[in-house]
Amino acid sequence: MEKGERVVFLDYLRVIACFMVVLVHACEFYYLGDGGIEFRLPGDRMWVAWIDGALRESVPLFVMASSYLLVPLEMSTEAFMKRRFVRVFVPFAIWSVLYAVIPVLTGSVEGDVAERLGRLLYTFNGDSGHLWFIYMLIGVYLIMPVISPWLRQVGKREELAFLGVWGVTTLWGYLHPALGDIWGKALWNDFHALYYFSGFIGYVVLAHYIREHVRWSLRKSAAVAVPLIAVGYVITAGVFYIHTGESADYAYGEQSWNFCTINVAMMTLGCFLLMRHIGSTAGWIYRPVRSISRVSYGIYLMHIFVLGVAYSLLSPHLSTPVAIFSVAVVTYLVCWAVAALLSRIPGVGKALVG
Repeated sequence: MEKGERVVFLDYLRVIACFMVVLVHACEFYYLGDGGIEFRLPGDRMWVAWIDGALRESVPLFVMASSYLLVPLEMSTEAFMKRRFVRVFVPFAIWSVLYAVIPVLTGSVEGDVAERLGRLLYTFNGDSGHLWFIYMLIGVYLIMPVISPWLRQVGKREELAFLGVWGVTTLWGYLHPALGDIWGKALWNDFHALYYFSGFIGYVVLAHYIREHVRWSLRKSAAVAVPLIAVGYVITAGVFYIHTGESADYAYGEQSWNFCTINVAMMTLGCFLLMRHIGSTAGWIYRPVRSISRVSYGIYLMHIFVLGVAYSLLSPHLSTPVAIFSVAVVTYLVCWAVAALLSRIPGVGKALVG
């Protein structure tokens, strides 16, 4: 691949994953309440389980898209951090301030602006919870210079061994609640034996492994990916449906939805393997895909502002599944248009949408 050449499937992946995230947040209107999980209507439990359950790989796919071409780093740590700072942190900081101020000024949220701004020094405000992803992504970027030398020198077997250990850690969300403290986890020790192999770093290494070592045909990729997606989906959606019939506890209900669980990892791997074969650059298809891909970060940052308005306008007139998809589509298209316009502002476009 020549320097500067776009990897077509990554554009499609960003576009699809970004829409999936918007769709996830559109589902939240139908099951999240002040007291935990509270379905708006009895039938919403089924719709949320099977729609939202199909979308949990969206965040890991974003991580893999960011990692696929970045690791191992081909530039100095200083140059990498400067570039990421402009691309990721500056828009994140601007939108964090907007989320802290605008809801108070419009009366949609009660609170003190100064207090909400001060909170940004260490975390996000509760009504802008989607920004958690940026904190995680910054952490991923910080670890990339650390693991890059290792990725340059290890072979396929060593990298696969790491992924095998990481795969065991994706069971943690089920083992820990069932068995209690394991692998050295204790009241005085949060950092169990496999702690340093866990979390989103696994998706970083997985993206690199696929790039360097997986040369499969579409037929072989589909033979592996389809069962992974199917089994992962049934677990992800099914466990949510069962748990939410037993308890309104948020953590218990969303146990199978956590992004670093084995079932979500299966869905993520399957989707990535299939999307990797997308190569169409036909103008009528790829032109809008590339346009959305370029501002997908901006769409992610701003979409919560639009989502609530779209929900209030559309949901009273539509059934739950139709409303979920309609709210997501309208939000996505509006944010694309706004992000595209903002990106054209000379001098500040990148600061607003990345």
